[in-house]
Amino acid sequence: MKILVCISHVPDTTTKIKFIDGKSLDTAGVQWIINPWDELALTRALELKESSNGLIDHVSVITVGGPDTEPTIRKALAIGADSAIRVNAAAGDTFFVAYQVAEAIKNSGFDIILAGIDSCDFNGSSFGSMLGEFLSITSVSSVSGVNFNGNDISVDREIDGGKEILSCPVPFVAIVQKGITKEPRIPSMRGIMTARTKPLAVVEPVACEALTEFLSFELPKHKASCRMVDPENVKELVELLRNEAKVI
Repeated sequence: MKILVCISHVPDTTTKIKFIDGKSLDTAGVQWIINPWDELALTRALELKESSNGLIDHVSVITVGGPDTEPTIRKALAIGADSAIRVNAAAGDTFFVAYQVAEAIKNSGFDIILAGIDSCDFNGSSFGSMLGEFLSITSVSSVSGVNFNGNDISVDREIDGGKEILSCPVPFVAIVQKGITKEPRIPSMRGIMTARTKPLAVVEPVACEALTEFLSFELPKHKASCRMVDPENVKELVELLRNEAKVI
């Protein structure tokens, strides 16, 4: 069996974002990382491979992006992925990215496809379900666990008041969230060295028009300074909550 993990090349979550004329991201000085949800998905994929008694023999990663994304891909290889695929196109909207990934892997025979529930840059939360539709396979959202029971595969989903356990025939897309694993793996020195020789296939994109475009970007307004209210002055507090904060 083979597992594919879809990864995004995103700015570090501590990066101070700046825009050029409100039209594009200023990438100067930005540190790029694997999207945290995708990094957890990759860690779980490697755990499954190690505990499968040889049933899973290959873990691959895929991303859509230019040559600048390759350091991020090599980090995934250093963490433990066996191979990687890069679709040679600038990542557009979610529809475009999901379509490109689907076209790149439709004949690759992956049994389990893992994708993070969200990305920390655009927070679209729709990639995994789109990918499942393009591939015409089952997709399961909000997955907090993927487990082997003999040769059967089950996924856990957190629901109101409890947990739902589903049996999934392969192939399927699991859209993973909190709980999929405890901590992301850190590349070892040996992993970093071997990542240089692991296969990274570059495929050209297929024709596809994005369904959305970004017109402009703007930073959120700075938070107002803290206002201190006398605990005995309930009337002033209510006025501030109603007229300034507009929460009541």
